[in-house]
Amino acid sequence: MNITKEQVLEALSNVEEPDLKKDLVTLNMIRDVEVSGKKVSFTVVLTTPACPLKALIERACINAIIHFVDPEAEVTVNMTADVTSRRAIENPLLPGVKNIIAVASGKGGVGKSTVAVNLAVALAQTGAKVGLIDADIYGPSLPIMFGVENERLFVNERDGKSYMVPVEKYGVKMLSIGFLVDPEQAIVWRGPMASKALRQLFSDADWGELDYLFIDLPPGTGDIHLTLVSAVPVTGAVIVSTPQKVALADAKKGIGMFQMDSIKVPVLGLVENMAWFTPAELPENKYFIFGKDGCKNLADDLKVPFLGQIPLVQSICEGGDSGAPVVLDDSNPAATAFMMVAGNMAQQVAIRNATMQPTQPVQAAGY
Repeated sequence: MNITKEQVLEALSNVEEPDLKKDLVTLNMIRDVEVSGKKVSFTVVLTTPACPLKALIERACINAIIHFVDPEAEVTVNMTADVTSRRAIENPLLPGVKNIIAVASGKGGVGKSTVAVNLAVALAQTGAKVGLIDADIYGPSLPIMFGVENERLFVNERDGKSYMVPVEKYGVKMLSIGFLVDPEQAIVWRGPMASKALRQLFSDADWGELDYLFIDLPPGTGDIHLTLVSAVPVTGAVIVSTPQKVALADAKKGIGMFQMDSIKVPVLGLVENMAWFTPAELPENKYFIFGKDGCKNLADDLKVPFLGQIPLVQSICEGGDSGAPVVLDDSNPAATAFMMVAGNMAQQVAIRNATMQPTQPVQAAGY
């Protein structure tokens, strides 16, 4: 007896999306159902190409057809993705960007820029359209970490206005104030000048269509952070910290800033960087130099997601210095850690977009 499309959809209505807690059919994640005899094919449209549950969902779909329809069915599942978005308004800035992700830290020296760069490259490797803005106006590091220190920006003319064309490498479009100033000169700007420079990286650039745009913020909580949340609707914030108490205290302040009633930017999660030290000659050993599970425990206390741990290994530093982020090296355990964190972050973006109201740009006086 031939299988019908109706039977296929009925069977797949028993497969639940693990994060959104609804079945794939109700969520309109099943497309292009084709049936020929006992051959069944269909497409599952995930909410992100970096979905960490991709293999689980694929197996569940195949099992559903075999169990509910025909044990002899030959099932082909095509996995694709359409990144979700939750933009509140047609904001004149970054209209083609689906999700704006702030990467922040309470204090300097915790590896925030390293995490931002590797997360951006990791998502680009999954097929997502990714951009990265180096908003650390006083200490731009992105040009070095991508090996593009000598790049100079090109300009496109459109509708009588000039737009900077972001530099692209490893599938990531990027802009940094470092492209616009002499790298040998210190940047000595008052707050309003720095805020204006950040706005120009939004308004005067041709970003095109992006699934995720990461904003690498300076440490602390200040003018640049307020400029960001008042200029564009931020999807969520990722907080980076090391596990030591001093860093955690400042990370807690960073989380508190995004959760203020006047700002209300969802915290997508905490990343614990430098979680342990592993020497290259002893890859199985872990030395918890800065303490153990500090960020994990803080995430539990504050009831925010914990996105994962990144080890302290020499290859991460070398990758940043050489302009080849470590996540590009599939054989490196640190790359696996970054890919896992990127998948967890993308998962939290999808959950946030499905369950929360859109983020509005901050309108509070003085911001």
